[in-house]
Amino acid sequence: RTLILNLDQFTHVIAVSPYAARLLLDELDAWWPQLPTGIRWYAVGAATAKVLTDHGLSVRQPAEGWTSEALLALPSLARVSGERVLLARGEDGRELIRETLEARGAQVTPLALYRRSQPDHSADTINQLFGQFAPEAIVTLSGETLNNLIALCANSGHNLYDRLLIVPADRVAEQARVAGFEHPCIPGSLADNDIVATVAAQLNGRDGGSE
Repeated sequence: RTLILNLDQFTHVIAVSPYAARLLLDELDAWWPQLPTGIRWYAVGAATAKVLTDHGLSVRQPAEGWTSEALLALPSLARVSGERVLLARGEDGRELIRETLEARGAQVTPLALYRRSQPDHSADTINQLFGQFAPEAIVTLSGETLNNLIALCANSGHNLYDRLLIVPADRVAEQARVAGFEHPCIPGSLADNDIVATVAAQLNGRDGGSE
């Protein structure tokens, strides 16, 4: 609550995901009937930006890409010495944005809005899902999600490593390859339509282009 009430003391506010953006806006709506002016709003990727722009905010986002690296390349984040940054995110995750901006001299305050955890499914549930549904494609849009999938594979009798695996960025693709996944694939963007189109194109390509 204190961080939200002190929103007007921040120069930059960064939301790292659509979920973080939605939760942040819910908090702001509760405490700020009218948002303070002069804040620069940022989003990591178009989906996150849309959540903020739909709320009437002017948002800065990477011209290309949807990674922390792409966001940090924005000119307005290049010289932030002495400026305050509010980072809306999950409780855990990558520290690249915080560490990089702090190295540039900014005072970064993380605002943890949610907590990721590995689902506690029984072995029977996992085996029933993988055995009956037998996915040809799996969508994992974060490194944490991939780690959870790897743990599920280890706790079941099913091998999912030869399935099409949709991942958000090169970093997660490499993480998947190291873990043994044979077909990691990065879509054109993380918009739902692009993910669906990528899955369709990849699966059609595997079976000779049949529909």
